[in-house]
Amino acid sequence: MKLAFSTLGVPGMPMADVVRLATEHGYQGVELRAHPEEPVHPGLSAFERGAVAKEFEQEGVEILTVAGYARVAAEGDDGPVLAEIAGLVELAHDLGAHNVRVFPGGGDQDPAAADETAARRLAAAAPHADELGVRVLLETHDSHRAGTDTARVVGAVGHPRIGALWDVMHTWLAGEDPAAGQAALAPHLGYVQVKDIASADDLTPLPLGAGVLPLRACLDALGGDAWDGWVCWEYEKRWHPGAAELPGLLAAGRDHLLRLGATQR
Repeated sequence: MKLAFSTLGVPGMPMADVVRLATEHGYQGVELRAHPEEPVHPGLSAFERGAVAKEFEQEGVEILTVAGYARVAAEGDDGPVLAEIAGLVELAHDLGAHNVRVFPGGGDQDPAAADETAARRLAAAAPHADELGVRVLLETHDSHRAGTDTARVVGAVGHPRIGALWDVMHTWLAGEDPAAGQAALAPHLGYVQVKDIASADDLTPLPLGAGVLPLRACLDALGGDAWDGWVCWEYEKRWHPGAAELPGLLAAGRDHLLRLGATQR
């Protein structure tokens, strides 16, 4: 497997330091949180985007994903959502990133209506993403927490540039068995986000292996050491400032994932 970590775990960190962490701790890629409070966001100039891309390229670290916050199932007009996705796709293209992450955000709507809205918007975004060589990945999250929920939307779009991102915490919170979630997502899967927590009532991030999430079962469902895709550690330090600092955990987290991935039960 190829390993990445999310900059959600190192809020506000300059890109030079992010690249250094990846190279020093054996991570081949990084998922960049795209938000105005971070160094990378859609408001960057062409010069700034080029500088970020060069920083990563020089050290051989891949920018796996631009992790945006567009909510494709949210109520309201399509225009602002599609414009937000387009901006993220263009940022990803300029940085040389493979993917853009979007959320469902369907809220309390009727599930069928939320599905239809999300599929319509993703289908509308697909041609632009295809033109720029970027894949838009709908994360298992909020209103579409289970793999079956996300796969239902992505499958309805039926475009190769629209895929799914498996956040293993959210499928677990949905009560979905890892094998069932993987089976639903497999035709559309971009990559996997891992993390660990103490319980469903305490989402404070923990070192990998220190909590309750079924990480081994998830990696086994992917095929164990046959899985050659990306696994990204999304350590949610931004939302839990009292959590331990991620840099000191990266080496042990890498080793834990490699051990789990080397054995398939």
